[in-house]
Amino acid sequence: MRAGQTLFAAVLAFGVVSRAGSSMQIESKLPQVGTTIFSVMSQLAQECEAINLGQGFPDFEPPARLREALARAVADGRNQYPPGIGVAALREQIAYKTEALYGRSTDPGTEVTVTSGATEAIFAAIAATVRAGDEVIVLDPAYDCYVPAIELQNARAVRMPLLQPEFSIDWQRLADAITPRTRMLIVNSPHNPTGAVLTADDLDRLAALLRDTSVLILSDEVYEHMVFDGALHQSMSRHPELAARSFVISSFGKTYHCTGWKIGYCVAPPALTAELRKVHQYLTFASFAPAQWALAEMLEAEPEHHLELSAFYQDKRDRFRALLADTPLVLQDVPGGYFQLVDYSAVRDVDDATFSQWLVREVGVAAVPLSPFFETPPESRLMRLCFAKNDATLEAGAARLAALNATAALRR
Repeated sequence: MRAGQTLFAAVLAFGVVSRAGSSMQIESKLPQVGTTIFSVMSQLAQECEAINLGQGFPDFEPPARLREALARAVADGRNQYPPGIGVAALREQIAYKTEALYGRSTDPGTEVTVTSGATEAIFAAIAATVRAGDEVIVLDPAYDCYVPAIELQNARAVRMPLLQPEFSIDWQRLADAITPRTRMLIVNSPHNPTGAVLTADDLDRLAALLRDTSVLILSDEVYEHMVFDGALHQSMSRHPELAARSFVISSFGKTYHCTGWKIGYCVAPPALTAELRKVHQYLTFASFAPAQWALAEMLEAEPEHHLELSAFYQDKRDRFRALLADTPLVLQDVPGGYFQLVDYSAVRDVDDATFSQWLVREVGVAAVPLSPFFETPPESRLMRLCFAKNDATLEAGAARLAALNATAALRR
C-alpha cells in the first residue's frame, strides 16, 4: 500500500472509530479546567436579563479617531498578513511610548512583539521559557490563564497567597518559595481582581530578592493606565535591573475600550523576545492587521488618550463607590484597575459562588466571585464588580444592589 493510501486508510479508520466509538476516551491535559468564571457569569447574566457588572469589558465605544482609523485601514487594503512580529509603525509607537512613560529605551525591531491579546503573549512567554519540571510562582488571587499555561509545559505552579486585606506581597514567604527549580515569577499590577498596585519600594525589594538568581519575571500590566490618586504605575520597564529579566505585557483592548479586537504586546530584552517569537509564530503567527495600523495612528496622533485614562477611570471608580454607599456592601480600596471588590457578609452568610448565583437570579446583577482566582480560597465574603461601564449602567446596577438593604435587614 502506498504512503498516500496508508494515510487515507488511517483517516477512514479514524472516522469509523469516531462515528461508532462514542465511548472513546481522551485523557485531558487540563483535567481541572472548565469554562472560565467570566463566561459562566456573563452567560447567566444574559439568561436572567441581569445587569452585567461581572466580566471586565466596557459597554462604551472605543475613541472615534480609532474607529475611523480602523475603517480607513480596511478601505486602504490593509487586510492581508502583516509581519508576524507586528506592523513596524505600531512597534515603533510602542517603543516611543515605553521610553516616554518609563524611561526605557526599547528597540522596536528586537524588543517589541505585537500579539493577539495579552493572553496570547502570556502563553507564549511561558511556553517559550518554562520547561518540564520547572516551577513558576503565582501570586494568589491570580488571573485564571496563568496556571493552565504553566501546566501545559509539564511545569508546576507554586501558588503563594498575597497578604490581605491589602493584597500585598509577603516578602519572606516569596523568598522561601524560590528554589533551584524556580524558572519564573508572575506579577500583575494593577492587580486583577483586587486592584492592588506595586510601589517603587516593591520593585527595589523584588530586584534585591532576585539579584543572584536566574528567575524570569512575567509582568502582566494590562491595566497600566489605570492607577489612581496621583500614584505612578510601577512598570518593570521603569526598573532597569528588573526590565533585563522581564516579559512586560500590556493590552490595547483595555487601554482603548476595544477588548474584542484582541491586540496586545510584549516588551522584553532581545534574548527573551527571540524565544517568545518562536512560539508566537506558530501560535497565531500574526494579529489583526487593520487594527494594528489603526492603533499606530492613534498612538501617534492622540497620546493624550492613555495619559488621561487614569483620571477617566478614577472618576468612574469614585462615582460607582458613591452610588454603592446606600447598599450594605462594604467597599475595599481600589488603587488601580477597573474592578471594585465588595464584602457582602452583611447580606448573606454563604460562599461567594452561591451568593453570586443568587445575586444574578434574585437581584438582577452579575458579579464575579473571588474564589476561582485562588488555589485555596480564604474564608472571606468578597466579589468583584466592574465599573468600566456607562454611567447609566452603573446607576441601574447600584439601584438594584440597593435592594440588598432589605435582605440585610432580615439578618439583623
